[in-house]
Amino acid sequence: MCGIVGIIGTQSVTNRLVKGLKLLEYRGYDSAGIAVISNHTIERVRAEGKIVRLEAKLEETPHDGLIGIGHTRWATHGAPTVPNAHPHATDRVAVVHNGIIENFTDLRKELEGKGIVFETETDTEVVPRLIDFYLDRGMTEEKAVKTTVSRLEGAFALGIIFADNDNLMIAARRGSPLAIGYGETEMYLGSDALALAPLTNKISYLEDGDIAIISRESVHIFDEKDEEVTRPKVIVSQTDMQVAKGHYRHYMLKEIYEQPSVIGTTLNRFYHPVTGEVDLPEMGFDLASVPRITIIACGTSFYAGMVAKYWIEQIARVPVDIDIASEYRYRQPILTPGGMGIFISQSGETADTLAALRHMKEQGQHTLSVVNVEGSSMARESENVLYTSAGPEIGVASTKAFTTQLVTLACFTLALARKRRTISHEEEKTLSHSLAEVSSRALEVLHHDERIKELAHEVAQARDVLFIGRGLSYPISLEGALKLKEISYIHAEAAAAGELKHGPIALVDENVPIVALAPSDELFDKTASNIQEVAARGGKVIMLGNHAGIEELQSLLYASIELPDASPFASPILYAIPVQLLAYHVAVAKGTDVDQPRNLAKSVTVE
Repeated sequence: MCGIVGIIGTQSVTNRLVKGLKLLEYRGYDSAGIAVISNHTIERVRAEGKIVRLEAKLEETPHDGLIGIGHTRWATHGAPTVPNAHPHATDRVAVVHNGIIENFTDLRKELEGKGIVFETETDTEVVPRLIDFYLDRGMTEEKAVKTTVSRLEGAFALGIIFADNDNLMIAARRGSPLAIGYGETEMYLGSDALALAPLTNKISYLEDGDIAIISRESVHIFDEKDEEVTRPKVIVSQTDMQVAKGHYRHYMLKEIYEQPSVIGTTLNRFYHPVTGEVDLPEMGFDLASVPRITIIACGTSFYAGMVAKYWIEQIARVPVDIDIASEYRYRQPILTPGGMGIFISQSGETADTLAALRHMKEQGQHTLSVVNVEGSSMARESENVLYTSAGPEIGVASTKAFTTQLVTLACFTLALARKRRTISHEEEKTLSHSLAEVSSRALEVLHHDERIKELAHEVAQARDVLFIGRGLSYPISLEGALKLKEISYIHAEAAAAGELKHGPIALVDENVPIVALAPSDELFDKTASNIQEVAARGGKVIMLGNHAGIEELQSLLYASIELPDASPFASPILYAIPVQLLAYHVAVAKGTDVDQPRNLAKSVTVE
C-alpha cells in the first residue's frame, strides 16, 4: 500500500522525508523515491527495493532543498523499476500518487496525440504531464491542478510541487486518505498520521474531493465545489499516531471509508489495465492442472470463500469445496490427488485455519494462503501466498480486509480461468475492467452514509433482522447478518432467498426488517418474487439495489438504498459496503462498543 510524505519549510527536508518514508514501510513497497526543489530545479532520487538503497544513493549524490515530496510504491502499472518509481516529474512539476487513475489510458492517448512523450508505464505519469500541459496554456499552478483533478477518474491521493515555486505544495484527495500537518514555519503532508509523527502532532484530515494549497505560512482547502472550507485540526499523541482514527469516531468507520483506496491498491497488485490481464506470482506448479480446490476459512473470511466458490466454478470451471476451518479436519475429508487448498485469514494467524493448512500439506495438497499480514504464520508455512493490501485493520469486525479478500480472490479466479482457457481474452478484459471500476463505485456507495444512518435508527429497535439474497448475494447476506450480530448484539440471520418458503419465512411479521440484496443480475426476477413473499406477510423490506430494480419493486418496499450499477461479477464487493455501514450505525445507535464488541477478539489464535 503506497505511502506519501511531503515537507515545505525553512530547513533541509531530505533526511526528514526519508525518515517519514521509513515510518510507512509497514504498508509494503518495492521502490522508493524523493523529489526536492533546488535552484528552481526538480531533483529526484529513486531506487528499487528497500529504502536503504535510496539512502545509499543520497549519500553518493546528495540532493537537498526546503521543499520536497517522497513516496513508497507497490508496483502496479509497470514493473518495480527506477523509471516507474515515484515521484514522477516533468521539468516543471513533480507528483507522488496513491491509488489508481482509472481513465489514464484515454488521457495518455489524448496527450500523446498532442505530441507529448511519456517515459514510463505508469498511470501516475498522466498527472504531471496533464498539469504541465495546462501550465503551457498559461494557467496558474492552482488552476492547472484543479483542472487536471477534475478530469481524473478513480480513487487517489496526490502531492504536487513546482520547480518555479519553492513555497507551494498542492494536495488532492479522492478516496485515498491524506493528512496535513501544521508546524511553526513549516507544513507537512502524509498519507497517514504515522508518517508525520516525527514532524508534528497537529493534524487535519482532507475529505473526499478536497484540494489543499499549502505554503510555509498557510493552508487553504477547497472542497469538491471549489469553495474554501476549514477542516478541523486535532492534536494527536505519539501513541495514537501508530493507529490514528483521524476524524472518525471509530476505527471501524475509518476502515469502511478506506475501502475505495485499499480495493484499488489490492487490485493493482495483480491487474494490468492496459492488457486487461491479471497476473499472479509464480505458483511453482501447473495451476491449470489442479483437479479440485478446497477453500478453508473462519467467520467473515469464510463468506469471502463462499463468493470465491461461485466465481471459480462459474468462470474457471473447477469444482470447489468450502469448509469452516474448525470443522474441516474432523469430518475426515477425502482429498483429490493433486488438489489445492486456499486458506483465507486477515491475520494469517487464525489457529483453526492454520491447523487445516498444515493438515493439507501433510496430505500432499498444494496450498495457497490469502492473508493481509506479511510474515504471518500462514504466509510462512503456505506453498504460495497472495497478499491483500488492506493495511492495518484495528476494528474487530472485519471490513476492508473482507473486500480486499474478495478482490484478491476475484483476480485469482480470472488468472485461473485464463490458464484453463475457460474464458477468452476479451471476456477477461471485460471482467477485470468491472473490478477496476469498483474503487470509484465504492466512493458513490459511501455517499449514501447519511441515508443508511437514518434507517439504522429504525433497525436498532428490532429484536430480529433477516437478510436475504440469491447467488453471489447470498454470502454477502450472511456477512451482513454476521456484522449486525457482532457489533449491535441484535439477533440476525441470513437465508438464501429461495429457501424462505422452506422455513425462515415463519419469522416474518411487521416487526422484522428484511434486508434484501437484489442487484440486477440473472437472478433478479427470482429475488423479486421472494421480496413479494415477505412483503405480503408484513415484512418491512429494505432493498439494496440499483435504480432500475428499486423502481420496479418500489411499491413493495419499506425503504431502499440505491447503489450504482455494477457488473454481476463485481457486485459482491460493492454490496458488502452498505451492509457494513448499516451494522455500524445500528451499533452506534444502540451504544455498543463498536471497535471491541463483547466476547470477540481480532485474531483467534487458539482452537
